[in-house]
Amino acid sequence: MASQAAPDRFDFVRALKDAALAAIIAAGLSFPILALRAEPDIDNRLTLQGRWSWLFIAAAIVFVGRFLLALFDIRPRRKPATDEALPASAYRAARFIGPAGLALLFVFPLAVFAMLGPQGSLKWIDNYGIQILIYVMLGWGLNIVVGLAGLLDLGYVAFYAVGAYSYALLSTTFGLSFWLCLPLAGILAAFWGILLGFPVLRLRGDYLAIVTMAFGEIIRIVLVNWSVVTNGDAGISSIPRASFFGLPFTAGPNGFAATFGLKFSPIHRVIFLYYLILCLALLTIFVTVRLRRLPIGRAWEALREDEIACRSLGLDTVKLKLAAFALGAMFGGFAGAFFAVRQGFVSPSSFTFIESATILAIVVLGGRGSQLGVALAAAVIVGGSEILRELDFLKQIFGADFDPTQYRMLIVGIAMVMMMNWRPRGLVATRAPTIALGERRAISGALVEEGHG
Repeated sequence: MASQAAPDRFDFVRALKDAALAAIIAAGLSFPILALRAEPDIDNRLTLQGRWSWLFIAAAIVFVGRFLLALFDIRPRRKPATDEALPASAYRAARFIGPAGLALLFVFPLAVFAMLGPQGSLKWIDNYGIQILIYVMLGWGLNIVVGLAGLLDLGYVAFYAVGAYSYALLSTTFGLSFWLCLPLAGILAAFWGILLGFPVLRLRGDYLAIVTMAFGEIIRIVLVNWSVVTNGDAGISSIPRASFFGLPFTAGPNGFAATFGLKFSPIHRVIFLYYLILCLALLTIFVTVRLRRLPIGRAWEALREDEIACRSLGLDTVKLKLAAFALGAMFGGFAGAFFAVRQGFVSPSSFTFIESATILAIVVLGGRGSQLGVALAAAVIVGGSEILRELDFLKQIFGADFDPTQYRMLIVGIAMVMMMNWRPRGLVATRAPTIALGERRAISGALVEEGHG
């Protein structure tokens, strides 16, 4: 009996030590963020105010959580890779998710409008529907580069900015319509994608990520300093709005509402923008899925798994990388043009590195190469950020100055850490095979990794 009690006591003590060390590390890392707050005084000088209770609460949460994990031996355990695939019934059931989700997306604005009316539905269609679909499209575009070709790109926001400024400059300077500028924005973004691809042809892994991140920052700095063209930090305003094939969304006799015999309401333009970004997102996934089944798609997947083996098979990795960068950048340019027409204003502050990090987090959390996973991750991250704006009751607990949206990236970071430990392949780890001999079956997540499909 004594020999059995000793290991229990040892595990308990080790759990306490591990929890205390984790709490100390958490307190040290979060000290400047939680314990101190800069506030202007009466002379407009910044003074530091202490919030020590926040630091102690965070350390206590980490201590308790780490103690329970160590005490009960809760740790991620990866299953060994096997040759067993998911049953065919699971694959057939998964085929209905896409059509059901598509039907839901099409009826969403109409259903919200019918339930909440013009004023109540405006926030849900614009802040949730349109905003989420923008990041879904960006995630699908980046998924071509990261998920299919295996090229880590941390500067994807640069192509987003190129598309936005292309439409802003062409429309305000030359008076071109949105429908003419949309393909031009994609072409210009693809051109910059090719320019980025040439310097990084021989780079992989961390070095590729650093160069692409630098490219994104270069584009932003150029937008800030080339004030003669971009107007610098002030940005470009009064960008023309998109029309419904020549019918503006105005209250005049030639407007959209008057033409169709409707009462004018700003919600008409918002619903139109929703279906516009939905069509652009569907175009992105349609092209991606089709290309994945073509030889170039299979070549991208071969490049992702092993570049050396890809070269040994005679595949031109230079053209494959350039094609991936160009195609992914083109869809980023489309999304940027839509962003500009939706906001009516663009500035360099909208295209910072944090946007690239958010898009990459969507791809990683959803599952690289998984279209459904990227869509789910975008809904969780972007939709969750909007939900944080609704949590005003937290101000009664943490004070009137508490802003939940400031902790958006902290929550995303915690989710990333948890996902990398418990589901390293993302929310959707299964993959449908590109080609199949006989019965098509989904590939289990244990096999979807380098060297195993």
